[in-house]
Amino acid sequence: MNVFEGHLGGGGLRFAIAASRFNGTIVERLVEGAVDGLRRHGVDDSRIDLAWAPGAFELPLVVARLAETGGYDAFIALGAVIRGATGHYDFVAGQCAAGIQRVQLDSGVPVVFGVLTTDTIEQAIERSGTKAGNKGFEAAATAIEMANLLGALPKREA
Repeated sequence: MNVFEGHLGGGGLRFAIAASRFNGTIVERLVEGAVDGLRRHGVDDSRIDLAWAPGAFELPLVVARLAETGGYDAFIALGAVIRGATGHYDFVAGQCAAGIQRVQLDSGVPVVFGVLTTDTIEQAIERSGTKAGNKGFEAAATAIEMANLLGALPKREA
């Protein structure tokens, strides 16, 4: 039996973070957590790029453009969509997730979904570095593990 696993060594890997400016106070904390996570796992600052999008809805396009370069081992998409009094939340959160999934499958490069989808601002604050940890840090660890896992998996023969 062959078993394939990723590991958390990030040395030599290259990452891009796409972050949403909307709900910026929350997302800045997620970005700090993601960068900290990458650094703690051996990723040099020179191998991390950060692109700011206006909102979560725009994140898939930003990641798709970065993926076209072929220069990254994984992407981390960070944002915060907080439920309000209208149906806007459902459209933004759903389309952001679907778009990120599409980029991941089309490019063959991992795109980690680090977009908070919460009912309240308090829940978002908890997930960006207080009681519930920092989901940006967790997204970074997932990105490293996925990049290493994909590198270990068999490649299609030419």
